[in-house]
Amino acid sequence: MKLENKVAIITGAGSGIGRESAILFAKEGAKVVVADVNEKGGEETVTSIKNNGGDGFFFKLDVTNREQSKNMVKTTMEKYGRIDILINNAGINQDALVAKMTEEQWDRVIDINLKGVFNCTQAVVEVMINQGKGAIINTSSIVGVNGNVGQVNYSATKAGLIGMTKTLAKELGRKGIRVNAVAPGFIATPMTAGVPDKILEMMKEKTPLKRLGEPRDIANAYLYLASDEANFVNGAVLAVDGGLVI
Repeated sequence: MKLENKVAIITGAGSGIGRESAILFAKEGAKVVVADVNEKGGEETVTSIKNNGGDGFFFKLDVTNREQSKNMVKTTMEKYGRIDILINNAGINQDALVAKMTEEQWDRVIDINLKGVFNCTQAVVEVMINQGKGAIINTSSIVGVNGNVGQVNYSATKAGLIGMTKTLAKELGRKGIRVNAVAPGFIATPMTAGVPDKILEMMKEKTPLKRLGEPRDIANAYLYLASDEANFVNGAVLAVDGGLVI
């Protein structure tokens, strides 16, 4: 039980990597706050947690809303009395070549993927500082390292998260709070569900392990970074990409 008696908030936990992580964290002993704008998906995740004997609750959260982020922290503290882990997993993509990208597409991705992480992180920081301990994990991407055609907005946010992670690690490390990032490669999630088979095969071919990653692959990385096994890991960007970026 790597997370016994710990309390974890996971954003975007209504599906995909977030759901897999929430279920895994609960199995490892954590009390899990399932935060998502998708109420149906979030409640389904909580049901799965409870069916496996875990403890958790759903909080409807739009990460772009600062007041909702603060209320999520307040509600968690009222219920559990502490917050040990924040996984900033929520994110979207709205792809287009730069010449055709709309201002709305740019703003929406920036607001959710970057500002949303700032909102949630700032909301939990005071709690973790008072505790003298905490772990924050941000979900970046290999495209934040190498870029990708048609994803100038998404790549900018994921690169921004790497800079944010390293800065927060320096600011908060002295307070006992570790901040790290995970950079997934091509993962089989709802975000890739609409990708044509030809493109998926190309993704697999580019990856040395010759397959797409599974949500559990990322969840396991979150688990390591959130656990006491990673007590001296701070400011790291852990690539979970099958060797795509070497």
